[in-house]
Amino acid sequence: MFDSHRVELDWGGRKLVLETGKIARQADGAVFATYGETTVLATVVSAKEPKAGIDFLPLTCNYFEKFYAAGRIPGGYFKREGRPTEKETLVSRLIDRPIRPLFADGYRCDTQVIVTVLSHDLENDPDILAMVAASAALTLSGVPFMGPIGAGRVGFINNEFVLNPQIDEMQESQLDLVVAGTADAVLMVESEAKELPEEAMLGAVMFGHRHFQPVIEAIIQLAEKAAKEPRDFKLPDNEALDKEILGLVEQDLRAAYAIPGKQERHTAVEAAKAKVMGHFFPEGAENPPYDKLRVAGAFKELEAKIVRWSILDTGRRIDGRDVKTVRPIVSEAGILPRAHGSALFTRGETQALVIATLGTGEDEQFVDALQGTYKETFLLHYNFPPFSVGETGRLGAPGRREIGHGKLAWRAIRPMLPPHHEFPYTIRIVSEITESNGSSSMATVCGTSLALMDAGVPLRRPTAGIAMGLILEGERYAVLSDILGDEDHLGDMDFKVAGTERGVTSLQMDIKISGITEEIMRVALTQAKDGRLHILGEMARALTSARAELGAHAPRIEVITIPVDKIREVIGSGGKVIREIVEKTGAKIDISDDGTIKIASANGESIKAAINWIKSIASEPEVGHVYDGTVVKVVDFGAFVNFFGAKDGLVHISQLAPRRVQKTTDVVKEGDKVKVKLLGFDERGKVRLSMKVVDQQTGEDLEAKQKAEAEQARETAAAGAE
Repeated sequence: MFDSHRVELDWGGRKLVLETGKIARQADGAVFATYGETTVLATVVSAKEPKAGIDFLPLTCNYFEKFYAAGRIPGGYFKREGRPTEKETLVSRLIDRPIRPLFADGYRCDTQVIVTVLSHDLENDPDILAMVAASAALTLSGVPFMGPIGAGRVGFINNEFVLNPQIDEMQESQLDLVVAGTADAVLMVESEAKELPEEAMLGAVMFGHRHFQPVIEAIIQLAEKAAKEPRDFKLPDNEALDKEILGLVEQDLRAAYAIPGKQERHTAVEAAKAKVMGHFFPEGAENPPYDKLRVAGAFKELEAKIVRWSILDTGRRIDGRDVKTVRPIVSEAGILPRAHGSALFTRGETQALVIATLGTGEDEQFVDALQGTYKETFLLHYNFPPFSVGETGRLGAPGRREIGHGKLAWRAIRPMLPPHHEFPYTIRIVSEITESNGSSSMATVCGTSLALMDAGVPLRRPTAGIAMGLILEGERYAVLSDILGDEDHLGDMDFKVAGTERGVTSLQMDIKISGITEEIMRVALTQAKDGRLHILGEMARALTSARAELGAHAPRIEVITIPVDKIREVIGSGGKVIREIVEKTGAKIDISDDGTIKIASANGESIKAAINWIKSIASEPEVGHVYDGTVVKVVDFGAFVNFFGAKDGLVHISQLAPRRVQKTTDVVKEGDKVKVKLLGFDERGKVRLSMKVVDQQTGEDLEAKQKAEAEQARETAAAGAE
């Protein structure tokens, strides 16, 4: 019944199986892929006719994780998978980035890639399998895709590269790097590292590239058995059109791209484009020789050529810089008076206003994932409003770009954060991009580092980032430091490197051509290191390390531990006790199952009051200690004092003062704040307290003071006798 085909291989110590022909047979391409016991289904459907009115590839990649894959039911009210999670969005981007450059130029048919996780063994992250399965499905589909690609994860454990480490092994890894590419070159890198040197990062990329070659060979074997006939597709011949446009506006474009200012430059480019459109489509003309999209596309290609030729020929860029110079940088910290930490980082025409907020355990984000629900204590949110590029636009929920850029900055900063047990705060960063002309994600990294230090977060070291570009024409190439937006759009590579003075914490690379060589990557990494160190030096003009004190408005957190069997008493029936403590002290309290309690407040007295209250419940008062107390009842024979949370004790009339007391009310009355020493317990277990042995002003133990003075006198006398 099924005309199915299958290939399998041992890859990284586990079996990889690719099957087709049995499931989703009406899709143009479908692959059922299994790695270990993790299984995904990848499908590809591409429209038969090009989409009208567009000049780009309408490609959509969607990755979905189904909770049944891990034997779980989704959390929430509806118990159904809802909008894409951050993980699903990021993996969708991982799939899209390496395959998009491999579609034939000019292909405009609506194309959709869908990858669904059907089974998850909680050992093998489905993201790599999803990329491999999508590549295989595209290769089988018959669309003009110049693949296949392979992909792999590289870890660095015990100073050795590891291919596709399992999820629990990644906790010991100094590197989490995903690399994808063809048989000949690397196309995409995404990574997080713990200050690894550039050579180690390059070695990891090439290690991954070598080790996913068997996967590419397996996809080719499957395609030889099951691939559909390639679609007829021919790119229009624009040679004559290109030549005509070049003659019309070459000098205009060269002059436009000699203007340093972004807005002025774009105005000049638009004028050149209007000149071209007016030439080919004069008012009132009928039956023009070309359609408008074709002319606009040819004009855009000429723009790219003008910029690229100029850089390769002269070594000078759009704004007059050479290939290595970083734009002027201004770093400022502490610019928002009420924020816990803030920074404004400006590099050329790119600017990020970054705000740090410190929270408590109540602010931790709960993440419902296939592996289970976990808490995230470091959040980084990136916003890119349309005014940052001088445009109008729709505002709404963050898109894939915002989520991807925010995650890149998150990966760059996270290795430098203090351990949570040492700095028990939930940290939220918001990066508001207020201007953009080249790598706002790297500006976010720099601004985040400054804002965290301004908030008093003890970062291990300041972190900076830089975006690199590439112009590649045959054997000639130029690597560009700190690229402009136009150089990003018209160039061949977006290569972002973040790190400290000691090493790399994050590396992201996207290639718009068929790939780059190891030599070019080495040059880019070396040049990026020089640029990063320069940026760190400029950032140091604002801050070099964390401020000694937390921000004035930030909560203070104290951590104490109580016996586990006392947790119930601190919480109380239905939470009555803990609610009362919070209400009366004003502190936020978070209790963990292991007895760890975090008490937070911007007011130190609130924290102290909450700690004393909790300790009074969870522990017993110690004989010989002095406590603050409140007189709650006065009787003829003494006063009852509340001194240890809910505990009361009797100060006998003989212990009220160092003199003879006739009436209790001569010394105290109800509501008085006093200092008492715990003398011990009587034969019935009643608490015995004393006021007369405590200095009521300072709280000093007078008995202890007298004993110390007597001991000092004896030592002095003994020394004199000798």
